[in-house]
Amino acid sequence: MHGLTFGIVDQSPIRKGGTVQQALHETIKLAQMAESLGYYRYWVAEHHNSGGFAGTAPEILISQIAAQTNNILVGSGGVMLSHYSALKVAETFGVLQSLYPSRIELGIGRAPGSDQTTAIALSYPKPVMNMQAFPQQVADLIGFLSGTLPDEHIFSKVKSQPGPPPSSIPDIWLLGSSDYSANLAAALGLPFSFADFFGTTAEHGPLIANMYRQRFRPSEYLKEPKFHVALQVICAETAEKADFIASSRNVSRLNSLKGIREPLISPEEASLKELSEFDRKYIEGLSKYYIQGSPDIVRDQILEASRVYGTKDVSIATNCYYFEDRLRSFELISKAFSLS
Repeated sequence: MHGLTFGIVDQSPIRKGGTVQQALHETIKLAQMAESLGYYRYWVAEHHNSGGFAGTAPEILISQIAAQTNNILVGSGGVMLSHYSALKVAETFGVLQSLYPSRIELGIGRAPGSDQTTAIALSYPKPVMNMQAFPQQVADLIGFLSGTLPDEHIFSKVKSQPGPPPSSIPDIWLLGSSDYSANLAAALGLPFSFADFFGTTAEHGPLIANMYRQRFRPSEYLKEPKFHVALQVICAETAEKADFIASSRNVSRLNSLKGIREPLISPEEASLKELSEFDRKYIEGLSKYYIQGSPDIVRDQILEASRVYGTKDVSIATNCYYFEDRLRSFELISKAFSLS
């Protein structure tokens, strides 16, 4: 028995020739299928002005997904807290948790999820938040959600609605791809999720996982370290087909590096695209840390990632041009691990 629990991180990819509405409805449909396939959690991302991802409002998607599923945990992967007040996020997720008790997870990110101009637009006319205030903002968020702001706090008289128990607070995760959020999660006694799925973080990921565990301080919220890793995976019937499907994602990542904000192109178009030597080396560098191939290959690589990171708590990010390929990838993984 592998003992792994599986989740999904969905960035709601938009395909060339498709629409944002189509991408959002596919996210909801995929969440429903994920529940039937035995996946444990479903997180939706927050991106702005990306051109390729439709998920700009994770709290709204979470509500829709939770309403149209039964038991799967639903959360944010994550809310970019720097754009918002701690009180607003606390009340939003307090409402979600009241509507769907014990099913909501609040993943918090520090990065803007956008370019700097878009980050300014999200805050305008207020100034962009000073990132040095992020640790205090996270602490305030916990305080608002749990009703535990200290008496000396400037907002101690402000009560978040619907408030702490009897409506229990959602599980809070810090998300990150560097040691900053891992250190903060350890200091605050919070769970930590590492973004291996970026494709540029795997070399230092296991070191960060160990650092988080070593520096973890027990809190009222969590007594022992709780670590989760999100992996980039494409599974198909054959390794060749997986490589073909992955060409869309690879070109999309290359475009993102060049500042090109476009939807996913088809694998037929992507596989014929002429690439420079720089382009090929960049894609090879990313692909080295992606997991893709036939079910046997993918199973072995996921088990190895679980071993290296020292966790049984794994989620998968999969971006494909064809929704059928994305769904099939999750079906094959479910079958390979006997999830359902």
